[in-house]
Amino acid sequence: MWRLYHHHLCPFSRRVRIALGEKRIEHELVLEKPWDRRGGFLSLNPAGQTPVLEDAEQGVVLSDSSAIVEYLEETTYDHALIGSSAEERAEARRMAGWFDQKFYDDVSRYLIEEWYWKRFISKASVNSATVRAALYNVRGHMDYIAYLTERRRWLGGDYFSIADVSAAAQLSVIDYLGGIDWDSFPLAKDYYVRLKSRPSMRPILADRVDGLRPSAVYAKLDF
Repeated sequence: MWRLYHHHLCPFSRRVRIALGEKRIEHELVLEKPWDRRGGFLSLNPAGQTPVLEDAEQGVVLSDSSAIVEYLEETTYDHALIGSSAEERAEARRMAGWFDQKFYDDVSRYLIEEWYWKRFISKASVNSATVRAALYNVRGHMDYIAYLTERRRWLGGDYFSIADVSAAAQLSVIDYLGGIDWDSFPLAKDYYVRLKSRPSMRPILADRVDGLRPSAVYAKLDF
């Protein structure tokens, strides 16, 4: 069986978890704290970053969420997440990259660092200016989600794809931290409600981080 080394507030870990759920691949979760620099984990991924997906019996070790999701797509043919035509695949990958890179760089990285890492790990002071900038950046991304979902059923097109997997991973972390005022973004909220209702999101919505409660709406499917 696959074993996934992850952390609850690592959006890239969540990306792999959601993809595994969509493809109905059984797996075991192993909570990893990358900052501990555990020797056994570093032997699997010298970069010391989650996620890592391992099948010890087959001798397969995969790291980097994009590489893992592409591997799953190439080896599991049911419940395709990338699409059939070259154009569909390109758009799905573009939108997945938007959330994996731009949304993470604009929003997730800062809020995770300020509201989780500094408070619970490094015990440093929170930079309120950084938080304000990240919360301001959220607005542009919510507007872009609204723009896309007015024109297509899902972010990458008319089918659920890796674009939506990546969006769900990033949005769910920020939702846990209470970083989105959903009532200010009704179209983005409608989209996220659809994401939360998928079976692959149930384990994600059950996540709890020691010492840090989720937002009041985090586990609610209709909020």
